[in-house]
Amino acid sequence: MSASNSLTLYTPAGVLAHAAPLKRAAKRLEKLGFAVTVDEDALARHQRFGGDDATRLAALHRVATAAPSVALATRGGYGLTRLLDQIDWKLLARSVEQGTRWVGYSDITALQLGLLAHAKAQSWAGPLACGDFGRSKDEGGVDDVTQDCFVEAMDGLLEAVGFRTEKGFEGLGLKGQLWGGNLCVLTSMLGTPHFPRIKGGVLFLEDVGEHPYRVERMLLQLQQAGVLDAQKAVLLGEFSAWKKSPLDRGYTLKHAIEAVRARTKTPILTGLPFGHVDTKVCLPVGAKVELVVEGRDVMMGWQGDPQHRHDHSEPHSEHAH
Repeated sequence: MSASNSLTLYTPAGVLAHAAPLKRAAKRLEKLGFAVTVDEDALARHQRFGGDDATRLAALHRVATAAPSVALATRGGYGLTRLLDQIDWKLLARSVEQGTRWVGYSDITALQLGLLAHAKAQSWAGPLACGDFGRSKDEGGVDDVTQDCFVEAMDGLLEAVGFRTEKGFEGLGLKGQLWGGNLCVLTSMLGTPHFPRIKGGVLFLEDVGEHPYRVERMLLQLQQAGVLDAQKAVLLGEFSAWKKSPLDRGYTLKHAIEAVRARTKTPILTGLPFGHVDTKVCLPVGAKVELVVEGRDVMMGWQGDPQHRHDHSEPHSEHAH
């Protein structure tokens, strides 16, 4: 871990039901070498939110002003969409220039896409404090791959991720800007000033609790809006925790993906280890990446972390699913 390792935990979206996971997360992150600060309103409550809109907006701007090495959201849920029109994007962009990595996934997608759209600023799709670092031992504790990947990414050492995909993409090679996140959140931003207009990119997507027909519908919306066709590739992560219906009659997520593939020339690869699951890699949102497929093995790499110039001599790291 580098000397510059300040980490702030803040709550920009959903309410924290209990303080215990936050305390566990802070302790574990400190043991990993981070100098942890918990934002003063991290445990604020208003309806289902971590404080009212003004409280959460102030917390966001407070973190950006302090510009820690890492700004790690405590959880996702819902709430950032309410703040998008009021966020001081220049302030957040300045924090990124000063070395802050904004990290999270799920509802944090709104913040990450806004940073790209308004400031062309990079962030990291990665774990959340409570859901990933705040789990008790009875709940399974911290996933080793998730933890190692996060530490390496925050120290500027993570330069590639690898995973297995389906057959049929052998020999695929491409370069593009990596972007994406939660499918629901991303789709909800389509047509707003906060949606990045990226062509020739590599779009990654995940979601939770969404039946395959809903996933298909959102993917078709992106395809019909011209978003999918404008990309070099689409990478699908985990679509977890949905319930089958007696009306499915054999219809599965695989069929949903096939229906979308039939309508776009853009290759759609599955198997990215990212989403609402225990094991998740860290992904540099906004970075230029190079993707190569050999057999069923996908390797996606990038040129280090432009936010973090380190003196380490270790070779680049790679995490495989």
